[in-house]
Amino acid sequence: MNTTAILFDAPGPRTRSRHLIYAILGALVIFGIGAWVFAILWEQGQVTPDRWAPVFTPEAWEQYFVPGIRQTVVAAALSMVLAFIFGFLFAMGRMSEVAPLRWGSGVIVEFFRAVPVLIMMLFVFYLLTYNSDITGQTLSFTAVVVGLTCYNGAVIAEVIRNGVASLPAGQREAGLSIGLSPSETRRLILVPQALTAMMPTLVSQLVVVLKDTALGYIILYPELLNRIRQMGNRFGNLTVTFVVGALLFIVLNLVVTSVAQMLERRLQRRGTSAGVGARGRAADAELDASNA
Repeated sequence: MNTTAILFDAPGPRTRSRHLIYAILGALVIFGIGAWVFAILWEQGQVTPDRWAPVFTPEAWEQYFVPGIRQTVVAAALSMVLAFIFGFLFAMGRMSEVAPLRWGSGVIVEFFRAVPVLIMMLFVFYLLTYNSDITGQTLSFTAVVVGLTCYNGAVIAEVIRNGVASLPAGQREAGLSIGLSPSETRRLILVPQALTAMMPTLVSQLVVVLKDTALGYIILYPELLNRIRQMGNRFGNLTVTFVVGALLFIVLNLVVTSVAQMLERRLQRRGTSAGVGARGRAADAELDASNA
């Protein structure tokens, strides 16, 4: 059944023409606002060619942009991996049949979802400052990764749990009918399907992880935003360097989104094959039960 046809009627020629006119008018308005802002910045000398010149020098990329991108990517990549592990483990804990484990996992997930990322970074930063020998970049890096891992891991745990809860009840019944235990049914049938179904939400969360590395600026982690500020202060072209930094963040987010979408398509292909196999085994089990 085509759900799209049920939700709304396909627009006719007149409606499509009206939408095209709205899109053109909207684009013109945005272009006009952008041109107006650019003119103001030009008059103030913020985007003149001499301000752009330092951006295209090898020194700018070797000392500022490339190191900033590297530190951002390293912190984001490690946080993504740890957040997924955190989310998977606590999602399984929240769905466990063991009540203390389920309650404890729920408390931890809800706590880290409620606390802002920046507060967690600052807490870890000052905790390690006064209670460990870690100093310098390692200290700020650890605080950034722990803060991002705890918050985003808690969000991912809820995404997985809600994804499992949204699956049809027949999926769980099919797993139980072929002799799997409830935990095996979750791990082998429900969670893989939930991950595939919730992949767009997980991709959005990965982008959030990448962008939130910029909060490390507060605790002096030398990520991209911090490097941009340093370069802007040195050359007196903060407006230009922030524009370039925004473009770099956009490119990084597009790369993360593209890689995640490739993974999503691969998981969907594997999920389809696994789903066909599971439905076949469930059908065989039902047939055996009816013959018995």
